[in-house]
Amino acid sequence: MRFLDRYVVRASWWSLKKIYRVLILVSIGVFFIGIIAFSLYMRSLPSLSTWHTTLLENEFTTKSKVDSISEYMALEKKLFKALENKIYNKTLPSEQNRVNRYTNESISNPSLWKPNWNKSFELHVDKPKGAVLLLHGMSDSPYSLHTQAEYLHKNGFLVLGLRMPGHGTIPSGLRNMQWQDMAAVVELGMKHLADKLGTKPIHIMGYSTGAPLALNYTLKALKAKSTLRVPDSLVFYSPAIGVSAAAPFAVWQSRVGYVLGLPKLEWNSLLPEYDPFKYGSFAVNAGDQVYRLAKKVQKQFDSLEKHPSKKPFPTVLSFSSIVDSTVSVPAVIDNLFNRLPKAVKKKHTLVLFDINHNFDRNNIVKASVSENLQHLRNTPIKENYTFELISNISTNDRSVKRIVNHTEVHTLPYEWSKGLYSLSHLALPISPNDPLYGNNNAPKSPGIQLGHLAIYGETGVLQISSASLLRQRWNPFHGYIKGRVLAFLEN
Repeated sequence: MRFLDRYVVRASWWSLKKIYRVLILVSIGVFFIGIIAFSLYMRSLPSLSTWHTTLLENEFTTKSKVDSISEYMALEKKLFKALENKIYNKTLPSEQNRVNRYTNESISNPSLWKPNWNKSFELHVDKPKGAVLLLHGMSDSPYSLHTQAEYLHKNGFLVLGLRMPGHGTIPSGLRNMQWQDMAAVVELGMKHLADKLGTKPIHIMGYSTGAPLALNYTLKALKAKSTLRVPDSLVFYSPAIGVSAAAPFAVWQSRVGYVLGLPKLEWNSLLPEYDPFKYGSFAVNAGDQVYRLAKKVQKQFDSLEKHPSKKPFPTVLSFSSIVDSTVSVPAVIDNLFNRLPKAVKKKHTLVLFDINHNFDRNNIVKASVSENLQHLRNTPIKENYTFELISNISTNDRSVKRIVNHTEVHTLPYEWSKGLYSLSHLALPISPNDPLYGNNNAPKSPGIQLGHLAIYGETGVLQISSASLLRQRWNPFHGYIKGRVLAFLEN
């Protein structure tokens, strides 16, 4: 009480007013400094281009009056007509250059590729042994799985590759698209294949965001009253099962931008559009939709655990790089494989591609990264799936071995390419012979080639960032994956 009497009760009012005034002045100063900093930040961002601000008509949503894949492709045809009229025919002279995909004469113009793999496609077989539905990733296009489409078709499978809503056209398509729009297209695709093939097997192959889309469909189809066709198996590349913990907060950046009339805040990145089949710019909403979809899948797994399905869960075969800056690899283990019900015919399989240990031995890999990778290599063995590590950890050269459940070792006729220290999120489904993303021995591209552009010089000169040039885009073990997938689907 003496303390309160002396220092609080008896405190002079003039000193309290003085402190109050100081706090007000400091708050005003911080406010104006924040405004100045925010203004400088906004000015530092690249300018928005036509393909960031234009919204195309005839894009599919859950409200579209489309009931079949043929109707979806007809609507898609109108969408690409709008793309031609509103973008290619109206690109400003200041926006045109030889590596801009939205310039007619550009080496990045998708029309140089025959066919244009930005669009949905179907590869027919007279007497198919089965069918495969291909689902690409966020900001991506059907091109990412076109190699799989071609070799599966060659081996007797009917293949349907779908362009997801918001993709394959202009980056602004990512601003308003919803994961439910993509999920609705997956249902159309499976219905189409089920009607064509009857009781023959139907598989879903998903890359990145295509994986949770496949899981969302499968878990919905497994419900007791569902009439949806359950796929016979699932194949995943770099599955986007878990994303950054900051993802649920990022959407507020976009919302603030919308309310304040600052459209630049609707974007995580604004980059040159030099890739014919993948957006350089990435809308905040796109990341938010991946987060919401992944969260939805976890809720579906929760429901399945409480109410097990009488229908068998399809067997899963999944491939990931042990290092992936786009999605969480631990989440693939914890939120997917550790939650999968036992498959009926054969075990689920998770295949991880290790880093090249020639670099690890030279002590140039970050200590924190090495520690995390060691934890992944020691993934506990579960009864419901097989864990495989493709690694040169036990060799003295670049040749790799297949290590099954930490003990069983098989020699493989593959090795790391010289100078390559790891795979990446982008590389898993891409062949070294891919004309766009492949190595320097790949067939000549009809336009730009992005797979081996590790060139040297001064910073700040090129339109394409050095980080983009150095990120691995093709998989030296693609032949191994191709063989595993074919054997998996045929048995």
